[in-house]
Amino acid sequence: MFRKVQRQGPAAGRVAGVSAELYDHRDRCAIVGIGATEFSKDSGRSTLTLAVEASLEAIGDAGLVPIDIDGIVRCDMDDVRTSDLIHTLGLDNISYLGENGPGGVAPAAMVGQAVAAILSGQATAVLVYRSLNGRSGRRYGAASQASDAPRVGGNGTYDEYWLPYGLQTPGQCFALMARRHMIDFGTTPDQLGRIPIACRNRANANPAAQMHGRPMGLDDYLGARMISDPLRLFDFCLETDGANALVVTTAERARDLPRPPALIRAVAQASLPDVQPGNFYSVLMRESLTTLPAAPVGRLLFERAGLGPDDIDVAQLYDCFSITVLLQLEDYGFCAKGEGGSFVADGSIELDGSIPINTAGGHLSEGYIHGMNHIVEGVRQIRGTSTNQVPGAETCLVTSTALPPGSALILRGDG
Repeated sequence: MFRKVQRQGPAAGRVAGVSAELYDHRDRCAIVGIGATEFSKDSGRSTLTLAVEASLEAIGDAGLVPIDIDGIVRCDMDDVRTSDLIHTLGLDNISYLGENGPGGVAPAAMVGQAVAAILSGQATAVLVYRSLNGRSGRRYGAASQASDAPRVGGNGTYDEYWLPYGLQTPGQCFALMARRHMIDFGTTPDQLGRIPIACRNRANANPAAQMHGRPMGLDDYLGARMISDPLRLFDFCLETDGANALVVTTAERARDLPRPPALIRAVAQASLPDVQPGNFYSVLMRESLTTLPAAPVGRLLFERAGLGPDDIDVAQLYDCFSITVLLQLEDYGFCAKGEGGSFVADGSIELDGSIPINTAGGHLSEGYIHGMNHIVEGVRQIRGTSTNQVPGAETCLVTSTALPPGSALILRGDG
């Protein structure tokens, strides 16, 4: 479909082959403040108001004041302009502005930009935020519309190859991945359903979750309407109004602040080889539909951290759809490729399992702030303040890897 330039020489290999010392940021920075608004279907407030609320909470949680913030990192799909947030918060000392994306692949990478800004001397305390009215405003899961304009690739999305033929929503795209996994590995609806059920169980212990107080069992899951076969209603993430924010600074400074720091052991962003051009639907042209960017991200992340899957105590896995969790469990090495279905069915993702996941309820049952709420919950696990606290949790994996280029980070305690 697209002409590809042949790569030659050493540059064609993965960049991660360069000495890990060049990327060594282990435990040199920490998340010291977190903030969250209410998660709802209709906030009744602007995204700027939501961003300000979450940001002030994160700054206060860090034991700082707005004037202490000298860096900001945003998502490229955020509706809040950085200049508006700077003005409203009264930030008069900004020396670094960063941006990453797209959308849900950004959060861990945004923290990575904050780390880079601090370690390069461009900032000392960086605010990272994400704000959206994802239910009452711009609905990211809604169908795209095919344009009548006779162009090819004019806006870099190449949607004209997909939309006129009925591929119009993210749910349809991930449904094809789920069906491929079922065909190749025999994964069953009962097995896939264990993921949204686990997330709902966590949400029922979290008063801040959108789906709090709404229990769900396997019969409820299987009885829900089919949205995009084989994905049912509860395989889809929530659409949420809300905001999250966090503050990153040096580990040395963090130890003088009031909250226990969540040290950033490592962060990584990477893409699959031979990635297709475009923004979303072209991922279906990959050689394998059942391997996400989580695979190269995981290899790079664990290399940088000096850790492996067995060293992770709890994980917040990006769950825009249930199938993305199953694929990431395989790609990050918690189980072998094709064994994700049996892995979750055996209870491995439960609080007493080998890798508890999405302990606030995840995107499937807590709220969907494009992955930012996963980082906030990761910090809570390291602090020991989660509503579903994993006993003795010292390391937490947080992922943002549904589409290329994916990203992820590992948090750990300062013990």
